Amino acid sequence: MRHREKNKDAGYAFKRQSFFRLLAYTKPYKLRLAIGLIAGFVGAGSLFGSFFWLKDFVKPFETRGAVVQKESAATPIVQGESPDTKVAKEVKQITQLKKFAERYNIPVEEKDGTMTWQFFLLSVSGFIFFWFFKNLAEYINKLNTRWVGTKVIADLRDEIFKKLTGQSLKFYGNIDIGQLISRCTNDTAAIESAIANTIADATSCPIQILACAGFIVYTSVVTGDYVLPAILFVGFPIAVLPIIILGRRIRKIYQSAYAKIADVVSRMHEVFTGIIIVKAYHMEKVEAQRFNDTNRKYVRMVISALKAELMMQPLMEFVAVTCSIAFLIYCFASGKMLSDIVVLIVPAFLAYPSIKNLAKINTYIQRSMAAADRYFDLIDQHTEVTEKENPIEIREFRKEIEFKDVVFSYGERVILEKINLKIPKGSVVAVVGETGSGKTTMANLIARFYDVDSGQVLIDGTDVRDVKVSSLRDIIGIVSQNTILFNDTIANNISYGFQAASKEQIIAAAKQANAHEFIVDGRHPEGYDTVVGDKGFKLSGGEKQRVSIARAILKNPPILILDEATSALDTVTERLVQEAINNLMENRTVFAIAHRLSTIKHADKIVVIDKGRIVEEGTHDELLSKDGGRYRNLHNMQFGKGNG
Repeated sequence: MRHREKNKDAGYAFKRQSFFRLLAYTKPYKLRLAIGLIAGFVGAGSLFGSFFWLKDFVKPFETRGAVVQKESAATPIVQGESPDTKVAKEVKQITQLKKFAERYNIPVEEKDGTMTWQFFLLSVSGFIFFWFFKNLAEYINKLNTRWVGTKVIADLRDEIFKKLTGQSLKFYGNIDIGQLISRCTNDTAAIESAIANTIADATSCPIQILACAGFIVYTSVVTGDYVLPAILFVGFPIAVLPIIILGRRIRKIYQSAYAKIADVVSRMHEVFTGIIIVKAYHMEKVEAQRFNDTNRKYVRMVISALKAELMMQPLMEFVAVTCSIAFLIYCFASGKMLSDIVVLIVPAFLAYPSIKNLAKINTYIQRSMAAADRYFDLIDQHTEVTEKENPIEIREFRKEIEFKDVVFSYGERVILEKINLKIPKGSVVAVVGETGSGKTTMANLIARFYDVDSGQVLIDGTDVRDVKVSSLRDIIGIVSQNTILFNDTIANNISYGFQAASKEQIIAAAKQANAHEFIVDGRHPEGYDTVVGDKGFKLSGGEKQRVSIARAILKNPPILILDEATSALDTVTERLVQEAINNLMENRTVFAIAHRLSTIKHADKIVVIDKGRIVEEGTHDELLSKDGGRYRNLHNMQFGKGNG
């Protein structure tokens, strides 16, 4: 029981933490926010001021009604008091503008004791002025607070994108990309909707409620009538109670709902990226049903939240109407004048929309906090490769790459165990082995996409963990089997990372990569300005590989990591790509992950990996001469016994 309470308190603390962390994002825009808040106070102040004119505004209609009644009635309105006396008394009660009118010689009373049209016009103009000022202040309040809200959301998106691009590959190996996209889009959109739409109301509504309540209290103190404040201050907590109770439930439901919409996005991403397999196995109907099931779960969550949301307003409205009726019954029973009723009931009615808006604000805030919890949960993950203070900056590669007693695991699974290997400058070292043996992991450790669990990866005797990451990766080029191209022009894909490269440099790199011909021979009418499409789908496999090689040639790195780039190409295209790779390998230190053994015959050293351990090293001929050796067995499987 105690453990459960502790968890409950921790959840509530995290809720407050999310709120205050969001609030901290407004600091760069504190001037704008201050202007918005001040405008909100000014608007509420002018609302408060306009209430003092209400009685003056209504009173003429009562006095004129009294005159008409005098002319048509045979008896006085009140026993022992003539209509003229009654009218005169009512006019004398209008004192708020009287001094101002007298100062500027504005007549206040007609001969019959009624209010002059000049004085009536003055009271009406004053009322209009206050309301104009209120609405102007409200406009400034909403403009500035919404501006701040929009800027905050832009900052949140920038931060999460920067954070995610900085995470290690280990992070991306543990997360579903669809879930990640949902958190970056749906969760931030939920925060944006709440902040952009409610920050203005959240600053102005409480002030307006205070202005209305303050005037009611002030008037009640002046008149000595405390019935309405008593009714309001009993009814208000009852009206706010649904906001508090249902708000917590809404937040909890939306946390589950955002998790479900993430499942929806994840399912879409998975199916669309693998659409060729879906179609090849006639799984369209099955996938549609799976998506439908996932989508329905999300819909059920949203409907549960809607039931709680929509319950707030009717409950508040019922309480408000009950309080209003109770006050009107009291006014009727005590025989109050219209002006006395208006001066109290109008502020109460004007406070009601703001109170009702608080329910909406609370709903939006609960939604945003549910999304913010998920947002900060993602932001607070720290898997990025961190630099030491004052890291060493590598200017050039001079001697060798060394793996020294390297151990690396992925979760509980050990990938590399006690790896020792030296790669001298200018040499070509090829790594072979079965899938999952650790070949790609070794390449990733050289570029420090991961950090070793123990041991060291050294470049010229310096641990890569002591090196500035940007300078390390500046000297490394990578060409992978799974070519990555962006939905941009061919030229921009070649110059990716080198935006300052000239057109001549881009063309020279493309020529070395055997890519120039297919770019300009008419197959792609826009040449280097051809947009390659999502993941380069407008280009063939060989074309994509040559663009990728041209990118590495333009970078001109001293260290090159090659993940066999020709395994899925036809013979002619393979020859063109292999020629491009040979051009790229010239005068470079090469770490090659080999799938086709025919491409590594001339490597200076071939390393055979099995279950995370180096089991053989040597040249092609040396390894092939070993009876029963692992390399020889792999070679015989690919080419047949005796070939090679």
